[in-house]
Amino acid sequence: MNAIEMNGICKRYGDFSMEDVSLTLPQGCVLGLVGENGAGKSTLIRMLMGACRPDSGQVHVLGIPAGRSPAFTAVKQEIGVVLDEACLPDELTARQTGRFMRHLYRQWDEAEFGRCLKRFALPEDKAIKSFSRGMKMKLALAAAMSHHARLLVLDEATSGLDPVVRDEILDMFNDFTREETHSILISSHIVSDLEKICDYIVFLHAGRVVMAEEKDALEEKYALLTLSEEAYSRLDRAAVVRVMRGHGAVHVLARRAEVGKGFAAQTANIEDIMLLLTKGEMER
Repeated sequence: MNAIEMNGICKRYGDFSMEDVSLTLPQGCVLGLVGENGAGKSTLIRMLMGACRPDSGQVHVLGIPAGRSPAFTAVKQEIGVVLDEACLPDELTARQTGRFMRHLYRQWDEAEFGRCLKRFALPEDKAIKSFSRGMKMKLALAAAMSHHARLLVLDEATSGLDPVVRDEILDMFNDFTREETHSILISSHIVSDLEKICDYIVFLHAGRVVMAEEKDALEEKYALLTLSEEAYSRLDRAAVVRVMRGHGAVHVLARRAEVGKGFAAQTANIEDIMLLLTKGEMER
């Protein structure tokens, strides 16, 4: 079973439109959702949680159509969610938050929540209003990890955290997906985090899927070339995906298999690919 299936999703808000978006998150995998602000990432996540409905297309989460049905309400017990703002009552303490969550989730695990608080070095008896943004995000993550969820949906969950804490959280995510029934969808602007843990990358731009690939396949499929105009003139145009000129050079996102032996091909990371797919030109 796939953890998430979205097929042919269309959604329109004023002058924004999401057109024919499809993606699949296989069970036991991590999918990274990338794209600039306003690309549609948060709208997509709201659809996954049944908070809004597509104008057309289908959304299934853990095998159940997203929406307001009793079946989807039940399956949301198995989803851990962390949004870009930790929506927790400011007057509560971390300890009180655990007691509150116990009434929301049938499988709430108080012992696991306590372990997460200790792992994140969060004070149990201070009001949340005194927490920094990073501390609030860690508390939200602790709650999401403490009710035996099968799917984590994370929207900028590592933003505001220092690199050491982010690395620790990524280790927790890796541990989580060692269970073959566990899956993660994570949206982040910190592309290096996604490169560490993701199995799949989906790149949204202006409400459309520009790229949906296995992460490991990206290095095999794409290469980055930095060439002079003279060298670029000798490059087979069949190899060119996008080209961008600047700083006295021609920057090329190329199909690795089509690049000739006379060119030094570099590995194209996710950020390189995003930049050239959105700002580069097509040339033939």
